Amino acid sequence: MSEPQPSQPQPTGFPVGTKTVDLAISGMSCTSCVQRLEKALSQVQGVETVQVNLATERARVNYGNRAITPEILVQQVEKAGYKAVLIKDPLSIPDQTQTKAAPSDLDHQGRLVMVGALLALPLVVPMVLEPFGLHFMLPGWTPLIFALPIQFWLGARFYKAAWSALRAGAGNMDLLVVLGTSAAFGLSVYNLFMGSRALYFESAAVIIVMVLLGKYLESRAKHQTSQALRSLQAIIPDRARLRRPDGDQEVSLSQVRLGDLVVVGPGEKIPVDGRVLQGSSLVDESLVSGEGLPRTKSPGDIVTGGTLNGDGQLIVTTVALGAESTLARMIRLVENAQMAKAPIQRLVDRVSNVFVPTVLGIAFLTFFLWGMVTGQWEAALLHGVAVLVIACPCALGLATPTSIMVGTGMAAQQGILIKDAEALETAHKVTTIVFDKTGTLTQGRPEIVGIFPQSGDREELLRITAAVQDGSEHPLAKAVVDSAKKQNLSYVPARNIQAVPGKGVVGQVDKQTIVVGSLALMNSLKIEVLPPKVSKDFVPDDGLTVSYVANQDQTKFLGMITFRDALKPEAAKAIRILSGLGIKTVLITGDNPASARRVAQEVGIADWRAEVLPEAKANMVTSLKGTGKEGKGGEIVAMVGDGINDAPALATADIGIAMATGTDVAMHTAGITLMHGNPLLIPDALEISRKTYQKIKQNLFWAFIYNILGIPLAAFGLLSPMVAGAAMALSSASVVGSALLLKRWKPSSHR
Repeated sequence: MSEPQPSQPQPTGFPVGTKTVDLAISGMSCTSCVQRLEKALSQVQGVETVQVNLATERARVNYGNRAITPEILVQQVEKAGYKAVLIKDPLSIPDQTQTKAAPSDLDHQGRLVMVGALLALPLVVPMVLEPFGLHFMLPGWTPLIFALPIQFWLGARFYKAAWSALRAGAGNMDLLVVLGTSAAFGLSVYNLFMGSRALYFESAAVIIVMVLLGKYLESRAKHQTSQALRSLQAIIPDRARLRRPDGDQEVSLSQVRLGDLVVVGPGEKIPVDGRVLQGSSLVDESLVSGEGLPRTKSPGDIVTGGTLNGDGQLIVTTVALGAESTLARMIRLVENAQMAKAPIQRLVDRVSNVFVPTVLGIAFLTFFLWGMVTGQWEAALLHGVAVLVIACPCALGLATPTSIMVGTGMAAQQGILIKDAEALETAHKVTTIVFDKTGTLTQGRPEIVGIFPQSGDREELLRITAAVQDGSEHPLAKAVVDSAKKQNLSYVPARNIQAVPGKGVVGQVDKQTIVVGSLALMNSLKIEVLPPKVSKDFVPDDGLTVSYVANQDQTKFLGMITFRDALKPEAAKAIRILSGLGIKTVLITGDNPASARRVAQEVGIADWRAEVLPEAKANMVTSLKGTGKEGKGGEIVAMVGDGINDAPALATADIGIAMATGTDVAMHTAGITLMHGNPLLIPDALEISRKTYQKIKQNLFWAFIYNILGIPLAAFGLLSPMVAGAAMALSSASVVGSALLLKRWKPSSHR
């Protein structure tokens, strides 16, 4: 198993030359705003894709036209009626004040709600007392005095947003609120001038106060949905202690450079990604990876910034900083998932395109028909107002992104990084999981069991094998090289090394062409593999992995080296949990049949394939995707791997799951990355995806039902404008609050 290396910039999936800019958006109130903003930004020539997220209040724009600048995009946002701030350096750990409601912002919203409630109270009290036979009316123009600041001071934000929407030729929730409250307020002012006691100031005032309350509760809830991400942001300490020739010096983290030596004392957080140079200690990685037990770190081991050092002092060489640190990459993956739209959101987008115009039409019909049929135009107007107010595209717009925010955030806290919303949605449907063996179900650190030379001594066979495999990241090669070094065998690394994909390697050692690889490679070179002479130490069919060594120039078999790779202790339990979920498991490995059979039997996998080349792995995944149960379509296949040779299969599967303990290529190809090599994270990843998707469907159901039931009730005069306003305000907050219930999730594998 290869060590995690300092990461390379992750591919974005966009053509060369494409740039990405992130904008913090303010002024959006509902899913109609999202649609309008996406449409406005897409109209800029050169823009390729636009993603706008109502829950995170951010926009991500990918563009290829050199004439475009971030300033042009900001201007386009403002032309559409919103405000935008460029998020600088989006590849670094983001500043939460750029992306989420700051606590002071929430306090200000809360104070406005309080002021509104105090102003509305005198208007509401007479209405509350009336059912008890207590008739009390504010004298003269007093109701107008209390209602005026609510309508045009506290409600100013709705007028501004509605006017911006109208100028852009669109409608949104603010327009519905403005039309409804203005109608009630205007009718009340008219009646007041005419000397009528039929005043409806309380309806307009309560609607505005309730909508403000709903926005406040929504902001608070959205603030909580980002808690997992903010907890990751807060892990890294802001200072580090550097080892200098003239003594240790404490500096800010921004002053640390690659290669600097960082001193980490007992009980301190490790501030950088690095490699241990001196010292040994237990390191608690749970904050970053979710791994429960501390791990021993010694010279040569990789440590991650944000993890907690135990009781020993470590001196660490810095290997990654800023945007390329493990933690920054984690945050970036989580943010990418939160920004992306789930496929189910397309239905919401189609509905929101026609929602506001439809509501306006229903409200006008309600007003016109009630007036024509009953002749009571004041009542007709109030029923029309109720229709305008009850309709809430907010809840529809928040149902999906808030669930994704909480779900991906909770997954990240357990060490599960979900690449995007599509991966989240696909994972819940998985019916078959294909496992690689080495580094996935096994430790990926094979050890040499036996060395069997055909002629000569064992040290010579080990020496020439190490010479060919020196520098390779393959687990078997590392085992050979480590063994040679432990025995102090001297050798010169081979020249002209050529890898034979999935089979082995060839190189020049002492002017001879040496081949190290599988039995299939020997057969292809027509090299006869003879039984080892030390047969009493060799059992050919006990599940050992075998590397064969030969002299290609002489087509002469030189001997074999056998390895055993211990199973991960959690592997069998992970397979049992997956079987309990009704998920079929398959083992596909490039190793020999005996080794594959041993691992499959020990973990409980019935279907296994051995000696499979990388391209054949991808073909087998494709074949599995095409096989379905009777009367059903093909299987939804996930592939779990950690090596370069797994990348084609990871890309071919419906969803790839990569171990972060493996190669960067595997992680970049996969839809889900597991931050440590525990197989139990696989059922955990499927579980959180299922729960998140269930929450999305549940929230969308209630958002749709709310409007389907609420609008007819209002149209038939069964809801007063005030009740409609309260229901509308609470619907958005309830959707976000429902998403927050995902924070209760505890992985079943931990129970």
